[in-house]
Parts: sequence; C-alpha cells; structure tokens
Amino acid sequence: MGYPNSIKQIQPDVVNNFCITFSTINGSGSATANVTLLRALFKMGIPVSGKNIFPSNIQGLPTWYTLRISKHGFLGRLEKDDIVVAMNPATFYKEQEFVLPGGAFYYADDIKLPVTRTDIAVYPMPVKKIVQEANVPPKLRDYAANMVYVGVLAQMLGIELDKIYLALDFHFKGKSSAIDLNFSIIKLAAQWAAAHLEKRDPYYVEPMSITKDHIMTDGNTAAALGSIYGGVQFVAWYPITPASSLAEALHEYAPLLRQDPVETGKETYAIVQAEDEIAAIGMAIGAGWGGLRAMTSTSGPGLSLMTEYLGLAYFAETPVVVWDIQRMGPSTGLPTRTAQGDLTEAYFLSHGDTQYVILLPGSVKECFEFGWKAFDFAERLQTPVIVLSDLDLGMNQWMSEPFEYPNQPMDRGKVLWEDDLEKLSHKDLHWGRYLDLDGDGIPYRTLPGNTYPGSAYFTRGTGHDEFGSYSEEAEVWERVMKRLSKKFETARSILPKPVMDIQENSKFGIISCGSADFAIHEARYELEQAGIVTDYMRIRSIPFSNEVRDFIRDHERIYVVELNRDGQLKQLLTLETPEFATHLRQISRADGLPLSARWIKEQILVEEGR
Repeated sequence: MGYPNSIKQIQPDVVNNFCITFSTINGSGSATANVTLLRALFKMGIPVSGKNIFPSNIQGLPTWYTLRISKHGFLGRLEKDDIVVAMNPATFYKEQEFVLPGGAFYYADDIKLPVTRTDIAVYPMPVKKIVQEANVPPKLRDYAANMVYVGVLAQMLGIELDKIYLALDFHFKGKSSAIDLNFSIIKLAAQWAAAHLEKRDPYYVEPMSITKDHIMTDGNTAAALGSIYGGVQFVAWYPITPASSLAEALHEYAPLLRQDPVETGKETYAIVQAEDEIAAIGMAIGAGWGGLRAMTSTSGPGLSLMTEYLGLAYFAETPVVVWDIQRMGPSTGLPTRTAQGDLTEAYFLSHGDTQYVILLPGSVKECFEFGWKAFDFAERLQTPVIVLSDLDLGMNQWMSEPFEYPNQPMDRGKVLWEDDLEKLSHKDLHWGRYLDLDGDGIPYRTLPGNTYPGSAYFTRGTGHDEFGSYSEEAEVWERVMKRLSKKFETARSILPKPVMDIQENSKFGIISCGSADFAIHEARYELEQAGIVTDYMRIRSIPFSNEVRDFIRDHERIYVVELNRDGQLKQLLTLETPEFATHLRQISRADGLPLSARWIKEQILVEEGR
C-alpha cells in the first residue's frame, strides 16, 4: 500500500541508531506498551534508554515517551525524532513538526486529521479494528490499544516477538491472562503490518550483545536498594513528585531483604509516611540521634520545609540522610520536569554558618553506591548528608553495569560503649560529646542504651561547650564553630573523588555533575569528531576535593555545564576558587528537559568562535 503524501525510501538503512517518540494521553495505559518495547530492545542486546515526559495531573493531558536506540551506547536526550507514533489528536500537528526529514510517522487512523508533511514516511494504523479482532473486553480496549503500535513497530523495525513476550512476562510478573491478552494484540498488529504496510523508511534493529552483562532500572529504585544494603533502619517520608517512587521502592524491597531470618522473622526496619515533610525530617533526625541509620526522600519544596530541622541536625551533630530528587522550581514550578536547581539551596541550607555534605550521583549505579555510602559518611562525620539526584535519573529507566555491593563493614563512626568509656577513665581522660580528641573536627558520641554512668549528655541546638553544657560565652561559641568547620575539611579527603578524563592536546576543560554526564559524553565525542579534544571532570561530592581545585587551576578555560538557569555549580566553584574565577564559563539551561549533546556542542562552539 502506498501513500501519496509520504516519501519513498531512498536512504541507506539505519540500524540500531535512532529515536522514537510516542505521543499519547496521560492515564491511557501507554506506559506498559512503552516499557515493553524498551525491555524487548534491551533483551535483544541493543543499548537503549527511555525518557518519560508526563504532565503533573492524574490523566487526560498529553504525555510523551522517547526511546533512544544507540549502538554506540549514547543514552542522552535527542531534540528531534526519527520516528513518531501519534496517538493523541490534540498534539497531532505538533508531533509532525518533530519528525526529521526522511523519518517515519505512525498514527491511529481514527484521528481524522491530515498529515501535512511530504518528506516523511506515513503509516496509519487501524488501532480500534485490531483491538476488536483480538476480542479484548470493552472496558479494557482503551488501555490495550497502545499494544497495537508495539506489534506494528515489531514488524516494521525487526523487534523480536519472543523478546516482547519476555518483556510482558516481566512486567506482568508471570500473570498469564494479562500476558496472553496483550501478546495476542501485538501478534495481530504485527500480522496486519506485514500484510498492509510497505516499508518506506530506513530504520531497523538487529540483535547485538552489548547489554548481556547489564541491568536496567531507575535511579530511585537503585537508591532504595542501596539504602537497604547500607543498613537503613528507619525511613520517614511524605509523598512528593519525583521522590515518592524512592520510598515506594523501599516499601517493595525491604520486606524481601530486611527480615530477621534467625530469631523472630520480623522486619528489621520501620517505614513511616508522615503528615508532612517537617514531620518526616524530624522523625528521621530523632531516629538518627537514637543510633538508627535513618533517612528521608523529598524534592526541592520539601527540602525547603526541612531547613530548620536540618540546621538542628548540623549543630547537634546528628547523622541523617536526605535524598532530594530535583525537579523544576521555584515554587510548585514544573513538578514532573527535571532540573539541577537545588544545588545552592542544599549548599546554603539553614540560617547561620552551616555546611552540608552533598553527594551528586551521575548514574543509577552511583545511586545504588551512594545509597549505602551516604549512611557511612553521615555517621562518620556525624552530620546530615544530602544526596542530589533528579527526575531524569530517578524516574526514568537506564541500562547500567551491575551494582557493586558493599564489600566492607558499615562505618558507624566514633561511637563509644561501656568498655571504651571505662578505658578512658583509667587514663584520666574525660569524654565530652562535642570534644575533638583527634584533631579532625569529629567528636565521639554515645548512643541510647549505653549503661556507663558518664555516657549521658544533653543534645543541644543552643550554644554549648565541648561537654554539652549550655554556654553563651563568645570564645566557647567561636571555638565550637571552628571545630565544626574543621570537620568539613576532613570530609574533603573521605568523600567520593571526581571522575576525570584527561586527554593529550586538549583545548579546554568541561565540568559537570549528576545526570548532565550522559549528554556530555556524547557532546565530547562529537566535538572530537570536529577536531576539538577536551578534558572532563564530573564532580561527585561537596565539600570539593583538592582534585577539583587542581583541575580548575590547570585549565585556563573551563565550561561548567549544568541544568539550571543561573549556573549554580559555577557559582559554588567560583566561591571555592576565587583566584581562578576567570577560568570558569557558564553553559546552563533550564527548560525542564534533560540536556542534549547537540545543544551542549553548539553552545561550546559559539563560545569558541566556531
């Protein structure tokens, strides 16, 4: 069958290197269809990533899902689509604009609107007819309709049906009735496409072996699993997009992984949904004071509400972990869009002179790693640790190398028990809760349950001396604050170091953090193809290590690439290295979407006068 308003195929085949966007309606069940294709391609060994752009309502508004298929392993966002599947009349014309010339446009044929492009291949799909032929119950037809494009694309692109079946089996957890219903639609759609559609575009997939030793998950699930393997004992949280799925993953996996198998068989953790973010952080800090590994998850607005309590935890030196899955602000902003706009919020959080340890994961593997390491850092430094992820990393599916599970004992830090205090007394040494005995700024603490007579102390958010006694003496206050600052100098040497790639004959340096890493890898590759070699450093923690200062010192020109309006990482680096401030140049954007390699490359080329 030919279509007068569509091109004939004249391009060479494009294999395992293109982008598909699905335009659907929120709440229509499209997520199942989209993730089925994602997992099927992954099971074929092809590098693939999926990005969900969804509205902040329950249902009815447009939603988009993009599959990036890249034989080179590039997983960042593309700005234009090679293939669009249009299932929403409200955005029908807009979707046509995003198809690259020579691309493909699939749509449900009950959308009675004209296709205005003549430079793309056009494929109408009889969605309702195929669903009816599959004998889908009427109440399920609207939800099952999206499986039609799964079958059509399987036929037109070469996606293996057995891999699609495996993907359905995983999604529906082996429930045969759901698997068979959806697979019957997919098979009918594939048969219809084979009989009625003439291939007019160049896009195909072929099996590879790149993903065979990889896993696929989202950052929030990885963070939850990392926290569980890190020994989390108490979680308090309040629902907020895009952090809710982290707590939900803890609810899902903790019962499987955190039961006492020897004695009682009871859970060895507690998860509490609090009445608001303030209550959540208060509960977590209380649990941390009591000796439990405690955490909460939130986003920017929730972190704002937690400010006063976190100042208390900083000054009282109570360990607690906060996961901030960043979204677009200020105010309510765009709750379902991604950003890196909470960096300065986390850095300057609370009133007075405060400093916070911040971790910056750049992959789902690091979300898992920082999930357990955050507790070690919080307890070793006796301070809050804030982990800044974001919606793109946290809620989207990413292929990843397998997680590296903890290979060392938990670091509980400087905790004194009865025998320790007894030994100190024999040496005529007096323990003080806020006394620095080792010169690293970190005192020793005792925990509830310690029966030694001298183990008790007052936990104070007001002025106190080294022994926890109330004090308003100027010299005492200044001495305590200087010790707290010394603690953060100690943190520089123990927190995760930046990841660096230094090349010979590099023209300049690039600095980033977090999920910007995916687009920067591809941008550096494209710059290299244009003859521009770059050095790169991805920062993974604050306080900044000495390696960060050295990198800035050694490069006269550095582009700081980040996903916010004001260049917040550049601001903090300027504060840290004012003598090298002229080395830093801002490349930042805040439109709610993940950064793209094309945009980064173009911005750098403009700055370079190319």
